[in-house]
Amino acid sequence: MTTAAEKRHLERIAQLPCVLCGAHGVHVHHLREGQGMGQRASNFLVIPLCPECHTGHLGLHGNRALLKVRKLEELDLLALTIAALVE
Repeated sequence: MTTAAEKRHLERIAQLPCVLCGAHGVHVHHLREGQGMGQRASNFLVIPLCPECHTGHLGLHGNRALLKVRKLEELDLLALTIAALVE
């Protein structure tokens, strides 16, 4: 069950631009770092990703080349997301 605080947080994340490319119209991606197969991270461990960066061939659910090229991990993207929330 999603709490009111989680819903507010998810809505705030959905308003941010893509943390990788800056595009608008994002998906909210739950971090997979540290999660077992079939487990989903907390609703507070989410980042905004455009459809291409999220589910595209080079995106996080693809071959992850966008992360490799930028030498970033999902936790780096979470840090960037948190920074964007406090700006």
